[in-house]
Amino acid sequence: MYDGGYIGKILRVNLSAQKATEEVLPQEMAKEFIGGAGFGIKILFDELAAGVDPLGYENKLIFSVGPCTGTTVPCASRMAVTAKSPLTGAVGMAMTGGHFPVELKRAGYDALIVEGKADKPVYLWIRNGKILFRDATNLWGTRTTDCQQVIKSELQDQNIRIACIGPAGENLSRLACIVNEMRAAGRKGLGAVMGSKNLKAIAVKGTETVPVSSREKLKAARGEMAKAMKKSPVLYPEFSRTGTPSNVDNTCALGIFPAKNWTATGEFTPVEQLGVEALRTRNVGRLFCSGCPVGCSQLNLARSGPYWGYLAEGPEFETLYSFGGQTGVDELDGIITADRLADELGLDTISAGVTIGFGMELFERGILTTKDTDGLDLRFGNHEAVVKLLNLMAFREGIGDILADGVKIAAGRIGKGAERYALHVKGLELPGYDVRGAKAHGLNYATAFTGADHNRGYAFQEIFGIPIPYAVDRFVAEGKGKLTKWNQDVRMATADCPTMCVFLLDMAVAHFALENTASLMEALTGLTFSPEEIQTVGERINNLARAFNAREGFGRKEDTLPERLMQEALKGGASKGNRISKDELSRMLDEYYEARGWDVTTGIPTRRKLEELGLAYVADELNA
Repeated sequence: MYDGGYIGKILRVNLSAQKATEEVLPQEMAKEFIGGAGFGIKILFDELAAGVDPLGYENKLIFSVGPCTGTTVPCASRMAVTAKSPLTGAVGMAMTGGHFPVELKRAGYDALIVEGKADKPVYLWIRNGKILFRDATNLWGTRTTDCQQVIKSELQDQNIRIACIGPAGENLSRLACIVNEMRAAGRKGLGAVMGSKNLKAIAVKGTETVPVSSREKLKAARGEMAKAMKKSPVLYPEFSRTGTPSNVDNTCALGIFPAKNWTATGEFTPVEQLGVEALRTRNVGRLFCSGCPVGCSQLNLARSGPYWGYLAEGPEFETLYSFGGQTGVDELDGIITADRLADELGLDTISAGVTIGFGMELFERGILTTKDTDGLDLRFGNHEAVVKLLNLMAFREGIGDILADGVKIAAGRIGKGAERYALHVKGLELPGYDVRGAKAHGLNYATAFTGADHNRGYAFQEIFGIPIPYAVDRFVAEGKGKLTKWNQDVRMATADCPTMCVFLLDMAVAHFALENTASLMEALTGLTFSPEEIQTVGERINNLARAFNAREGFGRKEDTLPERLMQEALKGGASKGNRISKDELSRMLDEYYEARGWDVTTGIPTRRKLEELGLAYVADELNA
């Protein structure tokens, strides 16, 4: 029985009927899935039938926080947003921070399930258990910052926290994200799901206090965590001052910063233009998520040419990759502007930038011409074209309409062999690490349940040289199956479910992450776990997500990488000459499936494994 950590309530909102009901958070769900991503994936599997249209009224959009959220545990203002992805057709799950997650919990809920579709645009107003459906017709068409400000003005409270969509979500771009005060639940097209329901925004305010099982145990657990954070050689001395952009310098040094649609990795290395020192010349401050002592989000101000005066929370490393390296752009102020514009339009920066870079390669190869682009010059390095294309994509105008749904769909629309240059896994565009020089990272791209997603099983062992659980050679394929399973399960259980910031796992608590989570869970909830049981929670959730995808027709053949990564070796840099051959990927997959206890031929969880994890009902549904 949990006696703290949770409010103990789930809010279910049916937009079709404009009805809201409260449900009790089941004890067994708390014990077996912890919270956050665990709750989202559990609800999604149990409540969605196979074959549901991701943009249809039957899809559900789930916002879920964890037991650490809203407590005194630092770096815990996180939540998962989950739905069937309109971009991939698989599980769509994204994590986001800021202040909205804590406010949702204080408003009285551990999870919010949105179902159905409103007849006209609406926004939800949730305050201490009171739910109102408010007309959002006047908000339809607004950018995200304007939308949030209008709602705060209308409700006469500037301290309300809001998650909303921009024009991209309204126009059902499959690259649309959900924005809350410039933080984003990005990727997988979750903003399009929200738009398909005619839901413009969710506003929350609450005063609920999260109960704690044992304040003495919590003090001790927090103390151990704080010690580890202070001892970290990078968390406070570097990361809090520079944020994720420092990874531009790191990945360029490793020869894995992808460039020009992954044709010039190791050759185009814009450290002087886009690295840490360059960002320092644009920095005007930093922002903190609720309850975070680190404050990694950097505020940067464009200071040149037509971009003068644009202010962005970022760009983060992935955005410097997507609007910079991927497009061959080294104009920092143009990237800052593109970052802010994407946030305002509600476009995921990774997928949007990768899609633009894809279009640029097609233009360079003559597959697209100025006739297709209405005169727009899409050569690599054209920062003005990047900015223009974001508007065209969000509003589905001209070439933007073709690109608005990502590289896989765009390639099908364009034809002429464009599929060869579309870099994605399961429909999700590749993030900013060229995995030809980091093979566990590559196996994670191939096997993550969301598609090519660095956040599902980040191989910090390869990227930062951290020898936990052991040291690895990033160029070697052997042993990466077991390592990828460990990374995926531990990251899920210690970050995405409690919910905690993943940067702590990478930089401070990796050496005792499982023990740390077990201690926090006992202190907060009264539920006891061994470190091994915490890891099993992560394994259970990854198996359930895999089962959802299997039910949708995904299997081993979808666990692959773009041909470019398997056939073309890197031409320059510290990883020169490396690739992931088809044979290496096949061997890594075999090892991964064996480590997971899945069928090696199909890549689908076996009945034995599902029953071992308490998921017998899932095995029945899969006929495993």
